[in-house]
Formats: sequence, C-alpha cells, structure tokens
Amino acid sequence: MNNRKWIIIAGLAIAFAVVLGVIFNGSTGGSAENQGAANTTEENHSEEEGVVEMTEEQLRASEIGIFDVAPSSLDAEIIAQGSVAPSPQGQAILSAGAEGRVTNIKKRLGDAVRRGETVATIESREAAAISSEVTSAASRAALARSQLNREQRLFDEKITARADLETARAENQQAAAEARRASQAATASGVSGRFIAVRSPIGGRITSSPAILGSYVTAQDELFRIANPNLIQIEAAVPAEDARKISTGAAATVETPEGEISARVLAVTPAADPENRAAIVVLAPASGARLVPGEYVRVRILQQATSDQSTALIVPAEAVQSVEGRNVVFVKTKSGFRARSVTTGAKSGGRIEIVDGLKSGEQIAGKNAFLLKSELGRGEAEH
Repeated sequence: MNNRKWIIIAGLAIAFAVVLGVIFNGSTGGSAENQGAANTTEENHSEEEGVVEMTEEQLRASEIGIFDVAPSSLDAEIIAQGSVAPSPQGQAILSAGAEGRVTNIKKRLGDAVRRGETVATIESREAAAISSEVTSAASRAALARSQLNREQRLFDEKITARADLETARAENQQAAAEARRASQAATASGVSGRFIAVRSPIGGRITSSPAILGSYVTAQDELFRIANPNLIQIEAAVPAEDARKISTGAAATVETPEGEISARVLAVTPAADPENRAAIVVLAPASGARLVPGEYVRVRILQQATSDQSTALIVPAEAVQSVEGRNVVFVKTKSGFRARSVTTGAKSGGRIEIVDGLKSGEQIAGKNAFLLKSELGRGEAEH
C-alpha cells in the first residue's frame, strides 16, 4: 500500500515538472523571438538613418551637382566666379556719326543684323555738305580730264609746248585724286544725298536700342548696341595669390545649369583690382557653347598637380556638411544619398582634402549639398 502511494506521488511530481518546463520554455522562446524582432527592427532603423531618398526627377529639379571622387591636389584647381561677356570682336556700338534727325529705324531690340546692313537712317546737313563736295570734286575731275585731252590734241598738232601738256596732266591727276577721296569719305560715312545710313560693322543681334524715331542726335550719340552670341568670353575674378599660379592656355571647366563646358585661359591681368584684390582671368569657352552675355557662371581652372599631392582626395568644400557636430558627405546611391562621416584635412580655394571616409571612384553631392542636409534634418525631426 505504501509503495503504491509513493509511485503515485512520483508520477504526479514528474508530470508537474514537465508542465513547468513547457511553460518556462514557451515564455523564454517568446521573449527571444520578440527580442530578435526588436533587434531586427532596430537594425533596419539603423540602416535607414542618414538616408535621403531622391528620384532622378527630384535630383534634376534640385540642381544638386554630382562630383566624382578622384585623386587630385589642392593646387590642381582654382575655383572662381565669373560672368559671360562679349569678346572685343563680338560687340559693337553704333553712333550717329553726324548731327541730324533720325528718319528711319529698320531694326528693333533682339533683331538679327548682318554685317554692313543698314539699321537706321539720319537726315543731316553734314550729309548734304558731303554730297555737295562729292559732286564738286567729280566736276573738277571731269574738267581737268577734258583740259588734258585738249592739251594732248594741241601738242600732237605741235601747237602747244610739252610743258603745257605736263601741267594739264598733273592737274588731271590731282582732280581725280580729290574726287576719289570725296567719294570714299561719303561711302565710309554712309552718305547718300542728304541722308546718312547707320550700318553694323558685325553680324549679331541688337542688345540695346536707345534710338528714337524723329529725335535729333549728335555725332557721338549711341543709337544701337550689337553683340554676336557666338563671340563671347568669360571674365573670372581670382585672388591675386591664385592668379600667379595660372598660365595662359591652361585648361578650364565652366559650370552651367545645363552641364559643364570646356574652356581655356586667354589672358590674366598683370595687376589686381585695388578694391577687391582680385585679378581678372579671361577664358574662351569651347565653340558651340550656349552662354548668354551677362550670365553668371562658376569656373574651375585646372593646374598640374605635384607628384606628392596627386594621391589625395580633393572635393568641393560645399560637399562637406556639418551634421550633429560631424563632417559628412552625401554619397550617391541607387535610391538617393547616404550621409557618411569623413575626416577632412587642408582647405584652399573652395576645395577641401578628405583624409578618411571616401574612396576614389565614388560619387558624392557637390553643388547644393546643403539641400540634402536640410532634408535629412527634416526627416529625423518627423521620425
């Protein structure tokens, strides 16, 4: 009877232990699963930190520039702001050339003009005087020619002396020269009768038209400005210490909203402006460049890097942004950009050295990178 009692007690104890084990293991397993899910969520959240998603359309609309990271030198490029201006051969100012009244205007602002084409007509007393001089000179030349012919006839008939013939010949040559001079002066002045034709010396488009129909003008008054959009140059202001490093013929790159344009250095002013201590570098863009006079651009003048600096990674200074006290760059990804901490070094001329955190061949945001910083801050605030 006692043995049977102990057997029953032992069986109940074993059963109770099994039930407790199942309950304990189930509780522990659930906690592990929950902890694993939490860790996975935390890892996913960690992976999303510092990410700014952006489509290609959004990238183009924001005008964020993409910079290819490559070995370079702080002395390899000089970055400066410049403006597009007509070249000396690509602009012209048309003045009246004589006192008179504007009687006809054939072109208006923005119209295309051919070289030598008449754009306006002025009625002038000076034109009438020039025309009168041309007529008088032509008459004197005709008279001198007639006298020479008569003297030649008389000399052939041995009626007059050779001296009279030589005198008549000299007077004829002088009169003919005066007639040519008067005619050429009238042609150069655009005189026809009492009118003066204002002609363009170059082909291009009218960029300024202060002439008013019927107004009275003087010889120095400006009537039109003409510029040839294909004959332009870029004038960039460069600090004097950097200007000494630039040589004529150096290659350069012009940054525009439509992309980059190659250029070369034409000249560097030998002296700096006393007000801003900057020298002017004149660059010629590649043929076919679609630039508008007056447009502002940024230029990168390339210099040959020294051998001991050619392995450094140099990026635009605006590519490095400060986020929570850290220097970061935004690396291009398939879906947008990811902020990455970097260690920076020396800085010069709008460019900065990256000591650690980037590899050659990667692409980062350069121009307008601050927009990504703002977007990143907004996303973290919303989270």
